[in-house]
Amino acid sequence: MILVKRLHTFMLKTFLPLFAMTFFIVLFIVLMQFLWKYIDDLVGKGLGIGVLGELFFYAAVSMVPMALPLAILLASLMTFGNLGEKFELTAMKASGISLIRVMAPLIVTVGMIAVGAFFFQNDILPKAQVKMWTLLFSMRQKSPELEIPEEVFYDQIPGFNLYVKEKNRANGMLHEVMIYDVSRGGDNATVITADSARLALTPDMKYLYLHLWQGEQFENLRDQNRRAAGNNTPFRREVFAEKEVLIPFDANFNRLDEGGMRKQYVGKNIAELRHTMDSISRRLDSIGDRTAPELIRGDMPLLAQVRQQGRSAVAEGVTRMVDAPGSDARHTGVAKSPSATRSDTMAEISAMVRAIKMDTLIGALPDQQQIDLYSNAAGIAERRQGSLTFRAQMIDDDKKNYRRHDIELIKKFTLSVACMIFFFIGAPLGAIIRKGGLGTPLVISVLLFLVYYIIDNTGYKMARDGRIVVWVGMWLSTFILAPLGIYVTRSAMNDSVVFDKDRYVAFFRRLTGARATRHVTVKEVIINDINPLEARNMLQRLSAAASSLATLYSGRMSYRRYWLEGISPAAVAEVADMADECVDYLHDSRDHRVVKLLNEIPAIRRVWVYRPVSRHWLGWVMMVLFPIGVPVYLAGLHARRDLLADCRRLRQVSTRVESLL
Repeated sequence: MILVKRLHTFMLKTFLPLFAMTFFIVLFIVLMQFLWKYIDDLVGKGLGIGVLGELFFYAAVSMVPMALPLAILLASLMTFGNLGEKFELTAMKASGISLIRVMAPLIVTVGMIAVGAFFFQNDILPKAQVKMWTLLFSMRQKSPELEIPEEVFYDQIPGFNLYVKEKNRANGMLHEVMIYDVSRGGDNATVITADSARLALTPDMKYLYLHLWQGEQFENLRDQNRRAAGNNTPFRREVFAEKEVLIPFDANFNRLDEGGMRKQYVGKNIAELRHTMDSISRRLDSIGDRTAPELIRGDMPLLAQVRQQGRSAVAEGVTRMVDAPGSDARHTGVAKSPSATRSDTMAEISAMVRAIKMDTLIGALPDQQQIDLYSNAAGIAERRQGSLTFRAQMIDDDKKNYRRHDIELIKKFTLSVACMIFFFIGAPLGAIIRKGGLGTPLVISVLLFLVYYIIDNTGYKMARDGRIVVWVGMWLSTFILAPLGIYVTRSAMNDSVVFDKDRYVAFFRRLTGARATRHVTVKEVIINDINPLEARNMLQRLSAAASSLATLYSGRMSYRRYWLEGISPAAVAEVADMADECVDYLHDSRDHRVVKLLNEIPAIRRVWVYRPVSRHWLGWVMMVLFPIGVPVYLAGLHARRDLLADCRRLRQVSTRVESLL
C-alpha cells in the first residue's frame, strides 16, 4: 500500500508541473494567434493598457478549450517519454506494476480536469465570451487615433476629408489646409481652404476644434433651391481672416451593452440553450402548420372565382339555346311537364359545364374580363411567391440558428471527452516511443493536434451549414481518434512494437507482393561451425518440400479451383520458413562459395492472392462477382507461376550448395 501511494505521488509530481508548463505555453501561442487575427482592430485606436489587458484576459479564458487538450497530450507524452527514456517505466513493470496501474493516478487527475472542463464550458466560458466579443466590437467602433499625415487626404473622420500640405511639429500648426465636408452628401459638399490652421480635441473628446486663418469657404445650396432650372446649382462663397469649425469626432472608448451579446448562442449555458432550441422548434412547427394547408389546398380563391364565372357564362348561353323557340329539348317525344323538362335539361347542362376544361371556361369570358383575370392572377401569384419566399427565409434562418445553438450545446461535452482521448493517446504513445524532452513529444503532439483540429473544424463547418447532422459533425473527431487511443493503449499494455519498421515493411510487402532479396555476407568471426551432415539433411528436406509444393500446384488451376481451394498459405509458409532456417544455419559456414550461393536462394513470398478467401461460401460469392473475381484470379495465376519458379530455383541452388558441402 505504501508503494502504491509513493508511486501515485511520484506520478503526480512528474505530470502536474509538465502539464502546467505546457498549458501556459500553448495558451500563449493561441493567444498570439488571436492577436494577429484582430491586430487591425486594435492598433491605432489609442486604447489604454487596462482595456487591452482586459481583452487579452477574456481572450485567454476563451482560448482554454483549444489549449487544454493539446496541453494534456503534450504533458502525457513528455511524462511517459521521460520515464521510458530513463528506464523508470521498465523498472516499474519489472516490479509487477502494470501500465494501467502506473497511469491510474493520472487517469483520475485527467478525469477531474475533464469534469472541471465541462463546468468551465457551461458556467465560465459563456460569460468570458460575452465580455470578449463585447469589448472587441466596442474597439472596432472606436474612432482611430487622430494622426493626420502630410500631402495625403485623411479620411478617418466620418463625412470629412482633410488635406495638409505641411505640419509644424514644434508648435502644432498646419499649413495649406483643405477640408471637404461631404456629411450632407456629394451634391451639398462644403470645401474650406486655409493658409494655416490649428487642430485640437474638445475637453469632452467628442468634437474636433479647427481654428483656421486666411481662407475661403465654398458651399453648395442645392437643398435650399430644389426647383432650380436645368443644371444650375446655387452656391455660397465666404472669405475669412479667421474662422472656427467644430467637427463631430467621438474619441472616447464607449463600451457596448452586453445584453445583446448575452442573447447570442455564445453567451448561454446548457439550460438556456435548450430553452432557446425548444422555442425555435415550436416556431418552426407553427410556421409549418400554417404553410402546409395552403400548399396542400388545390384551388386558390381567384381560381374558384374564375371557374364559377366561366361556368355561369357557358350555362347562361346554353340556357338561352334551350329556352329558344324550336329547341329540340322541348320536342323529345316524351310527355313531360314544362317544369320537369326544364329541370332535367338544366341538370344535364350543369353536368356538361362541370366537364368543360378551365381553358374553355376562361375563353367564354369577354376579352376585357380575361385581361383583368390574367392581371389579377399574376398579381396574386407574385404576392404568393413573395410570401412563401419570406417564410422560407424565416425557416432557413431559424434552422441555422437552431444548428448554432445545438453545436454550442454539444461543445459543452466534446472538450471533456477530447481531454480523456488525448491522454489515452499521449501516455501510451510516450511509453512506446520512450523519448523525453520537448523535441519528439512536441512534434508528435503538434501533428496529432493538427489532425484533430482539421477533422473537428471540418465537422463543425459541415454541421453549421446543414450538410450533415449536427451531432455527427461535432463528434466526428472523437469517432476517428477514439479507436487510435484504444489501439495505442492496448499496444502499450501488451508491450507491442508499434514503431517497428520491419513489421510495416513486411506487411506492405505481403500486401503488394513485392519480392525481397537476401543480403548474406561472410562473417568475420564464427563461433559455432556448421555440421556438414546436418546441413546436407536440411538442404535435402528443403529440396523435397519445394518439389512437393511445386508438384501439388503444377497442374492447371481453373477458376473454380482457385476460388474454392487456392494455394495453401500454410504449405507456402512451411517452405519459406525452412529456407530461412537453412540460410541462417549455413551463414556460419567458413566456405565463401557457400555463403555466396545463399544469396541465390529465393525468398519465398507470402502474398494474399494465393488464397484470398478461406470460407467456402465466400469463394462461391467471389466466383459470381466477375468484375472482382477475374482480376484477382489472374493475379493469383501470376503469383503461382512465380512460386513454381522459386521452387525450381530453390532446388537448383540447394543441389549446388549440397555439392560444395
